Amino acid sequence: MSEDASANAAMEAFIAHRNLLFTVAYEMLSSAADAEDVLQETWLRWADVDFATVRDARAYLVRMTTRQALNRVRTLSRRRESYVGPWLPEPLITAPDVAADVELAESVSIAMLTVLETLGPAERAVFVLREVFDMPYDEIAAAVDKSVPAVRQIANRARQHVAARRPRMNVTQTEQQEVLDRFLTVLTTGDVQALMDVLAPDVVVVSDGGGEVHAARRPIEGLQLVAVALSRFAQIAPGADIARVLVNGMPGAKINFAGQRAAVSVTVEGGKITKIYVIANPHKLARLDAETALAR
Repeated sequence: MSEDASANAAMEAFIAHRNLLFTVAYEMLSSAADAEDVLQETWLRWADVDFATVRDARAYLVRMTTRQALNRVRTLSRRRESYVGPWLPEPLITAPDVAADVELAESVSIAMLTVLETLGPAERAVFVLREVFDMPYDEIAAAVDKSVPAVRQIANRARQHVAARRPRMNVTQTEQQEVLDRFLTVLTTGDVQALMDVLAPDVVVVSDGGGEVHAARRPIEGLQLVAVALSRFAQIAPGADIARVLVNGMPGAKINFAGQRAAVSVTVEGGKITKIYVIANPHKLARLDAETALAR
């Protein structure tokens, strides 16, 4: 294979797997902007690889992306130490094909990504590669520079950690959409009782303004407090633009109000909303205007 032909083949392989690589990086970092930076770094290194020596381009590229994402984690950890208020993942507007892949949709949901944030970097990488992308242990070991036995132990520990904290998504997306629709309808009325009817007793609202816009600096917990806090939205609701969209593979909403924007995602159990995530930090909303392609 000539040098030009090899370079073209390498570029075609990168393009073919780009959505997969972005998804890997995003699941590890919860940031689309940082995932794009990781892909750029991966491409620069991939361009220097002798493509003729690569037996499995997908595995090779995932390994490179994982390593670059792990390097990126150190920078993100320092940045988040000084973050103002709760930190939530950067939201993505996704296409119906992501929602149709139930496992992928759950893995990239705002609720699941907040759980993954509680894992250490190596645990998160191993969990994502094994549980989401079903990679063999030997390939994961190569990606995280650990032995296969060590990776198996890490995977088991991470699996138990996530299982104890993951949201119980035992409703269909149709049921979740119905509950969300009810919630968004009553949200604009300011009717506290109507809000309480759609919220679970232990409901929690987590809002991320990053110190850039007005947002609660701590989670709001409990039915009464959450209903009262949300009812205040009705004061500006008449001028709000609420669009129902798929946020990270799950039914959610984009809200434009009083010159501000926000992405909203919810978790639902037993026909009631148990958690509401509101991402309003303007630096995290760049992906609200177009769908982001994800793959595994």
